[in-house]
Amino acid sequence: MNRDRQMFRLPARVLHWLMAAMILTMLFIGAGMVATVSDKHTWLLALHKPLGIAILVLALLRLALRLLHKPPALPADLPPLQRFAAKASHALLYALMFALPLIGWAMLSAGGYPVSLGAGVLLPPIAPFDASVFAVLRWLHRSLAYVLFATVLLHLGAALYHGLIRRDGVLRSMLWRGGSRGCDVEPNVHASAPASPVDAD
Repeated sequence: MNRDRQMFRLPARVLHWLMAAMILTMLFIGAGMVATVSDKHTWLLALHKPLGIAILVLALLRLALRLLHKPPALPADLPPLQRFAAKASHALLYALMFALPLIGWAMLSAGGYPVSLGAGVLLPPIAPFDASVFAVLRWLHRSLAYVLFATVLLHLGAALYHGLIRRDGVLRSMLWRGGSRGCDVEPNVHASAPASPVDAD
């Protein structure tokens, strides 16, 4: 098996780690916004808006790359329950990467708040001005943020499980192209299993 087929393409790997950093930053910014009512809240909000839109744009790009190029398959000997969990968690992760920015955008629109990207760039409202809609969307945005945090932790745990316990090449496929040290030193000898759009990140 060609080793390249066991690796994500370079653009996919770059997007993965860039978005991972952005999502973690967004979660910390969101936590900071909830925890403070000082002037820092305004500053954090000014970061939160454009970062959320950037995540939405990159998620679209990442999905396009994923549809154009099949990801490496999961090991054929992975238990069915773990295979299902991998598919479900990745589908959920992609759904949240789209839903949270869009819900946040709609929430601000419903509250009558501008969605500023900086440098005088404003996005148009995507929801009618309505205080009750704003309240519902605010609750939904916050609730889904907790779901995203839990999903990220699950994703991290699964990556470590594949890299440190199974050592089946799944983690290595998103890290580097070659080498014989570190996690996942064994090649994924089961890479011929049928690929799925949500088999691996």
